[in-house]
Amino acid sequence: MSKMSSDEALALEEVHHPLLEDYCADGEEKEYFVRRVWNESKKLWNISGPAIFNRVATFSMFVITQAFAGHLGDLELAATSIAINVILGLDFGILLGMSSALDTLCGQAFGAKKYYMLGIYMQRSWVVLSITGVMFLALFLFVTPILKFFGQTSEIAELAGVISLWLIPTHLAYIFYLPMHFFLQSQLKNNVTTWVSLLGLLVHAYLCWLVVNKFHLGVIALVAFGNIAWWLLVLGYFGYVICGGCTLTWTGFSIEAFSGVWEFSKLSTASGIMICLEVWYDKALMLMTGNLQSAKTTIEALTICLTINIWELMFPLSFYAATAVRVANELGAGNGKGAKFASMVSVVTSIIISIFFWLLIMVFRRKLAYLFSSSEVVIKEVDKLSPFLGVTILLNSVQPVLSGVAVGSGWQKYVAFINLGSYYLIGLPLGYLLGFVFRLGVQGVWAGLIFGGPAIQTLILAWVTSRCNWDKQAERARLHLTKWDPNQELIR
Repeated sequence: MSKMSSDEALALEEVHHPLLEDYCADGEEKEYFVRRVWNESKKLWNISGPAIFNRVATFSMFVITQAFAGHLGDLELAATSIAINVILGLDFGILLGMSSALDTLCGQAFGAKKYYMLGIYMQRSWVVLSITGVMFLALFLFVTPILKFFGQTSEIAELAGVISLWLIPTHLAYIFYLPMHFFLQSQLKNNVTTWVSLLGLLVHAYLCWLVVNKFHLGVIALVAFGNIAWWLLVLGYFGYVICGGCTLTWTGFSIEAFSGVWEFSKLSTASGIMICLEVWYDKALMLMTGNLQSAKTTIEALTICLTINIWELMFPLSFYAATAVRVANELGAGNGKGAKFASMVSVVTSIIISIFFWLLIMVFRRKLAYLFSSSEVVIKEVDKLSPFLGVTILLNSVQPVLSGVAVGSGWQKYVAFINLGSYYLIGLPLGYLLGFVFRLGVQGVWAGLIFGGPAIQTLILAWVTSRCNWDKQAERARLHLTKWDPNQELIR
């Protein structure tokens, strides 16, 4: 049998990517609205379904670690939660944000059928994230003095500092894992992300059980063995990429990865700031709560609530990813109307799903809390915080999807300013005022952060999206791709 030509391979590859169907070929103007919604929903779920499993699986690895730590003792739960949710969460936000520039670049390049550029973009992201990762090692080395500076008790700060040192291998895994994840996601390589995530989750759960229940090795060993699963994810992704899983988009290591690094790093930095300003917000809530009376019990209860919130947030965040890919694909293909319609369907779907989970969590909140603690004092505190958890869940149904629209369109720089103003110039001061000045405690802090941050950000993003000229955005995407293509003249 003769070898398949490159054109034939490209045509065959496109058959398996329904995201890039031409609306006009199906007669979009004659298609019924319900059918359009159904078709777009299938495209969104084609991305968001595996993304939900991937995000739930990877986050569940942290939840499992905290759950096992909680049954070792209250101190172990508090220290582990701070090390994972605050320190590793800050680090993850930085690297996730910077690598999310690939959502824009790879998504638009895939939509424009410039497949070879996806591998170049991923390698550039490795370079940028490696430099960033080395710089942020200090975050893990000085955890104890940082936590004491922000008012945490010495007992919690000391143990969290030791635990954070054992999280450094996971930090290094992020550098390679995140760019590969966005690279695969942008071209609908969903099977590999799903199966590799499942493998990592199963291995992690088994190792946690062995460490705590079988060998009784304690919290440090629990955290240390948790690094293994993350490196399994890295090796699984990398093996798939270099062993023929991405024949069109991976052509090997290239020196072109080092060209245009400065321009690439500027977009990565804007993406990083945009995401970090959102991710760090929850960390500010935990740090402020550490200065309240009965901080240990409050932190444990708040940790449980935020863990449940983040667990549910994996669904809206998956629609964030799906929306970013869909919008970028359609803009890269020059279809502004398709990008707009994808945004609308994704927002409505995410709202419906979040309402369902809001009802579920409000009904079973006490039972969910028992997964993390057996202390009745902590369970009662969780019950008091549940209304604030419910409002946060509802607000999070829209905001991530609108951020996905921004990422797919390349608006990261503007959204970073919106996040800075709503979260940190309004939300944090309001939270401090209600929590400490008016002495409303953790409820006041959380209420201020909710209504001063996500609520305002959602309103602004909704207004910006509603006024967007999508045809103009499609033209900008075409110029943007030309700028990043090393085989074309750089647009100044």
